[in-house]
Amino acid sequence: MPDTLAQPVSHTLDIKHSRFTAHAAAIDSGAAALAFLQQVAVADATHNCWAYRHGQEYRSSDDGEPAGTAGRPILAAIDGQGFDRVVVVVTRWYGGIKLGAGGLVRAYGGTAAECLRTAPRLPLVAMARLQLQAGFEDLGTLHAALPVFAAEKRDEQFDANGVRLRVELPVDQVDALKIRLRDATRDRIRIQDDDQDD
Repeated sequence: MPDTLAQPVSHTLDIKHSRFTAHAAAIDSGAAALAFLQQVAVADATHNCWAYRHGQEYRSSDDGEPAGTAGRPILAAIDGQGFDRVVVVVTRWYGGIKLGAGGLVRAYGGTAAECLRTAPRLPLVAMARLQLQAGFEDLGTLHAALPVFAAEKRDEQFDANGVRLRVELPVDQVDALKIRLRDATRDRIRIQDDDQDD
């Protein structure tokens, strides 16, 4: 799994009298990426170029620079540094010397890559959701097992037969949790995938 950013970061490079400042942050949606762009874009700068990746969703903008010289290199920097759920905005203040297409690609991509290279990382963990049904006699066993496998309760409903619990846990812990609950309760707890969205 790729990483996301542990906190927002920025980095500045001066290249042939132009100043390039990258701002990067973790996002939970494309809308959050565009909100971050609005927050950090500098109105009187020459260009505010950007890119984001959120899983299979990605977008980029050259913001007036020649096509393909800013947004795509920023996106390539995100992918090249092994990040997901990240937005990077690179703001340029023109310094009077033209960089050419290759120079722009290196400046935007390089500023974004250096910003991300030194940033604190937060591993993204693939999560799974399960629905568990247990009788009252197995409640103690069930509740004791959840923290051992980093399972977090999302919903808990009691009825005459016991409890129906919705949990979220790391994918790599699912099989171990199922085995523990099966062995500890003689397979009395019903477990199924939970694809219901909140």
